[in-house]
Amino acid sequence: MPKPYIRKMPATWWLRKRAYFWFMMRELSAVFVAGYCVMLMVFLWSMKQGVSRYEDLLGWMQGHIWTIGVHFIALVFAAYHSITWFNLLPKVIVLRQGEEKVPGIYLVSAHYVAWFVISAVLICLVFKSH
Repeated sequence: MPKPYIRKMPATWWLRKRAYFWFMMRELSAVFVAGYCVMLMVFLWSMKQGVSRYEDLLGWMQGHIWTIGVHFIALVFAAYHSITWFNLLPKVIVLRQGEEKVPGIYLVSAHYVAWFVISAVLICLVFKSH
């Protein structure tokens, strides 16, 4: 039985084309978003353990300057992940009104508007409490 041909693929294959690079950045963004979700769950767990445990965790995070960088990177990747997902929506969701297909720009625009409104409401709630 002949041996199957396995083409050698370098680990840097995704650096050859810009489209491949941005695809890999989108996939990497999911890892950072998941990591940030884990961090938020640790915050919730520390709150459940009591005020002193939460304040200890908060103090530890404030004592390390790299936490600002982690939050910034997570924000950038979360925004990139959201933007790329919203732009893919017309390929994922096909809406019809009667026999006519609803233009994809309506789906994308609706999601961006919802994202903006929800973000604005949350920002108002956070800064109103201070």
